[in-house]
Amino acid sequence: EVQLQASGGGLVQPGGSLRLSCVASGFRFDDYIIGWFRQAPGKEREGVSCISNSDGSITYADSVKGRFTISSDKAKNTVNLQMNSLKPEDTGVYYCEAVQDYGLGCPVPYDYDYRGQGTLVTVSS
Repeated sequence: EVQLQASGGGLVQPGGSLRLSCVASGFRFDDYIIGWFRQAPGKEREGVSCISNSDGSITYADSVKGRFTISSDKAKNTVNLQMNSLKPEDTGVYYCEAVQDYGLGCPVPYDYDYRGQGTLVTVSS
């Protein structure tokens, strides 16, 4: 059974930091791309970042470049998203998703196969 367990959300003041983690199980981690997405109330789902465990490629949304860093720990089947200089517009439910890498790396030109439960990030003073 595929499982993606996201954690690390919380309430933080503008300018603060949070580190999200996504622990994966039930599939061959090294062959998969892990993506982070977010959805704010009343807004569409937005891709934040992705990392390919196959070729190491990484992408970021323009809105988070220079502030967020994605990394993968293959020994722990975990992908982390370090979020610095957080802004109120970063508020939302963050999800991690997984899809097999068919050789194209990130960004993924097709739909993800698996989604975990979300973790809520609230940036507010």
